[in-house]
Order: sequence, then C-alpha cells, then structure tokens
Amino acid sequence: MCGATAGGLSLDGVNVAKEAVVQGQVTRDGEPVGNAYVRLLDRSGEFTAEVPTSATGHFRFFAGEGQWTLRTLAPKAEPVDKVVHAAIGSVAEVQVAI
Repeated sequence: MCGATAGGLSLDGVNVAKEAVVQGQVTRDGEPVGNAYVRLLDRSGEFTAEVPTSATGHFRFFAGEGQWTLRTLAPKAEPVDKVVHAAIGSVAEVQVAI
C-alpha cells in the first residue's frame, strides 16, 4: 500500500520505498483509544520500542523487515498481542480492538 487508509495517518514526507512502516489504530467498541501504549517486540519477544496512541488512537513504527509482535496496553483492558510482518516498501496497517 502506498497511502494511508481513509481517516488514518498521513504518509506525507515518508519515503515508503525505503521504510518498513507498521501503523494502525487502537479502538474499543469502535471508538478510538487515545493514551494507550503500543509496544514493538522482536521475534524472541524482546522489547524494542513503545509509543503512545494519539487522541485518535493511531500509532506508527518504523521497523526492520521481518516478523514483529505489537502488544497493546490500555487502562481497563487486557493486553492484546498482534503479529505483523514488516517489509521495506510497504505499510502494514493493523487494527487493534481492545
């Protein structure tokens, strides 16, 4: 994919051809969850990075190629893990429902 989904994060200024982008949105009952945290874990489960979600529930990582696990942490919710594959030249869009 070369562009963000409707209502998603803009890719203006991001050279997708040279990046492996993992991005998405965290929702609860269809509503965005701001101030949740999304962690990027490598194949062995080791912590690599963490970002807070925006007010609209969005997050983005620039990752190396390969398989990653996104662990989402939010108040009043159990952690949610999603496996994602990152590849240079593409955008991995992930929807996380908590």
